[in-house]
Amino acid sequence: MAVRQILRMGDPRLQQVSEPVSQFATNSLQELVDDMLETMLANHGAGLAAPQIGVMQRVVIFGVEKNVRYPNIQPVPQTVLINPEIEVLSEETQAFWEGCLSIPDMRGLVERPAHIKYRGYDINGQLIEREATGFHAIVVQHECDHLDGILYPMQMTDMSQFGFAEELASRE
Repeated sequence: MAVRQILRMGDPRLQQVSEPVSQFATNSLQELVDDMLETMLANHGAGLAAPQIGVMQRVVIFGVEKNVRYPNIQPVPQTVLINPEIEVLSEETQAFWEGCLSIPDMRGLVERPAHIKYRGYDINGQLIEREATGFHAIVVQHECDHLDGILYPMQMTDMSQFGFAEELASRE
């Protein structure tokens, strides 16, 4: 396993649409997932998408018990999700101060669907299908956006709610 460099906003690869994974249970896929996990943990992330380390494949990982960047969140199960799809289950939305490892030290208030169902595959090609609400739903949507070249500021409707985390701490 290796901690890989995380691409930062401005790198054009972060705006590309990723390719679906066609082969499961390969050594190269296992190496990618292992490196993603190591990179996410080393940077105190709640999730990471393959494009954030320059690999243009539809692979995301997420999961958190406790996180210094998000001290008051509910736990999210550790998950490898390949070729994910999201279905919105409710018109209700929720706003959350999001951050991103590709946009260090910044936060923005993003409104997203509050109740979703996601499906995709694990590293062996086994179907994963779950419903999610709260922080779990936010993390899944945030990471899956990366697969379509979308960073969270692109989802914001009010740029006055975007800035350095330290400056915004009193608003969160």
